Amino acid sequence: MLKRPLAAIAATVLVLGLAGCGDDESSTASDQPSNPDGAPCTYVEQEATDDAPEPPADKAAYDGEVQATVSLSAGDLGVTLDADAAPCTVNSFTSLAAQGYFDGIDCHRLSQAPEVQVLQCGDPTGTGGGGPGYSFDDELTGSETYEAGTLAMANAGPDTNGSQFFFVYGTWELPPNYTVFGQVDEADLEVLTGIAAKGVQGGLVDGPPAEAVTIESVTVD
Repeated sequence: MLKRPLAAIAATVLVLGLAGCGDDESSTASDQPSNPDGAPCTYVEQEATDDAPEPPADKAAYDGEVQATVSLSAGDLGVTLDADAAPCTVNSFTSLAAQGYFDGIDCHRLSQAPEVQVLQCGDPTGTGGGGPGYSFDDELTGSETYEAGTLAMANAGPDTNGSQFFFVYGTWELPPNYTVFGQVDEADLEVLTGIAAKGVQGGLVDGPPAEAVTIESVTVD
């Protein structure tokens, strides 16, 4: 997919599969709060490896705004997660974070296509096809916008969310088919634009960042 012509890249830019497997076995989903009154969520288990993370609880742990920090090798991103708009997405993201799933994963994809400019992360296989061993439905209204700083889920089609997500750092001209679940603090956008300024490996418009970008941790503040 990374070597397709630009038009094909723009048409399929985020249809990349789900996401992979964490390697921190010392943490569990119980590290995040229990909320018996949380929104109901369904996570469909799929074939998983022995070191796959635990699926999230079937009640969303959070509501309202949730402050978190995504620590990258390039710098920290303060993010505000929207658990009202996307409770089950935030529930999955924070569950995986609590289990250390994202720690040490390289962000495998930087798109500099004029139509869509994103940094994509969350796949420990680095192939665009890794997943956490479960999937869950989109949380969409059809009126989503993707301005710079948007945090949203990558997918392989409708209702195939897993663990891959992306940050918008520039333009976006694709349909609103990707669940938005957070926003990067404006002051931290320079971290994303700095990554983008270094380009893509091999001088391509779409592929791994020229300088590796590793997730060091994801924490709920």
